Amino acid sequence: MNPSLLLITHPGVGEALIATAEDILGSLPMPHASLAPGADESVGTSRARAADALARLDRGAGVLILTDAYGATPSNLAVGLAETRGHPVITGVNLPMVLRVMNYAYLPVELLVDKALSAARDGILIAQAPAASTGTGNG
Repeated sequence: MNPSLLLITHPGVGEALIATAEDILGSLPMPHASLAPGADESVGTSRARAADALARLDRGAGVLILTDAYGATPSNLAVGLAETRGHPVITGVNLPMVLRVMNYAYLPVELLVDKALSAARDGILIAQAPAASTGTGNG
């Protein structure tokens, strides 16, 4: 049984990451969902929706929660849920993280944490160094 993935992000972020992962990988190999707390939604309503998503996704192998900006509403919601249910939460979600997690969907959730973190580290680099300054003072 595979773990599941829950993205709790600002509106549009999680949905775009999942859609892009599906475009790249085709059918995604693990149960997943994306949740975005609404600006006009109460904290209680957001918490209830997130708890419901976790309940649907948790089939006994755990749920990895990825969220976007640490300290923002989605992150705070994720951390609050994780504290009561014991699911790991990683902030700073990006496409390499989602792809790596999906490519290792067969691993236990504890090892998926390491895979997601390594994807974040490995996926951020200078692809093209800035041009050397010519010393002309233009710019």
